[in-house]
Amino acid sequence: MKNIAVFASGNGSNFQAIIDVVQTGELHANIALLVCDKPGAYAIERANRARISSFVFNPKDYQQKEEFEAEILLRLKQAEVDLIVLAGYMRLIGPTLLREFKGRIINIHPSLLPAFPGKDAIGQALEAKAKWTGVTIHYVDEGMDTGPIIVQERIRISEKETRESLQRKIQQIEHKLYPSILEMLLTRGEVTSDKATRTY
Repeated sequence: MKNIAVFASGNGSNFQAIIDVVQTGELHANIALLVCDKPGAYAIERANRARISSFVFNPKDYQQKEEFEAEILLRLKQAEVDLIVLAGYMRLIGPTLLREFKGRIINIHPSLLPAFPGKDAIGQALEAKAKWTGVTIHYVDEGMDTGPIIVQERIRISEKETRESLQRKIQQIEHKLYPSILEMLLTRGEVTSDKATRTY
C-alpha cells in the first residue's frame, strides 16, 4: 500500500474526503502525513481526529522557502511518502520538493485550467461571467497551476449563481473525483481521460 502526504492550508474539506475513503477501504492508501503551513487551520483537527501525523509550520519562522521545504522533505522521507497530494495548499511548491518528487505531486483546482488559475478561482469565474467552470486535477510543476492536466470535469454556471452555490457544486465534484483519481494513480499506475494519460 502506498503512502501519501496531504498538504493543506485551511479547512481541509478535500482532506476529509480522502480520510473518509481511506477509512472505508475505497482508497487503497495510507495517509502518512499532513503538512500544514497555517497553525490553527481546521485541517489539523481533522488529522488529529483521524490519528494522522502532522507537520505544522509557520513560514515566517524561516528566512527562505528552501529552509522549510528542506524540513518538509525530511518528514516526507521519514514517513516513506510515495505521492504528495495538494488539497487547498496555498503555496507554490519550490525546487527542493519538485526535484525529489518530480511527477509525484498532484493538485486539485476549482476551475477548468488554464482558465482562472491562482487564488479565488470561483470569484474569478463569477466576475468574468463565465458560463462554465469546473474542477481540474493536474500534476504540479514550478508554475501557478500550469502542470500537465490529468482530468477535468465541467460545471455549468447558472445566471443566478452565487459564490456559495457554485462552491457547493464544485466541492461535491471534488470530494468524489479526487479520491477516485488517487485510487487509479496508486493502484493502476495511470489515469486515462479525454485530456491526458499520465503515468505515476
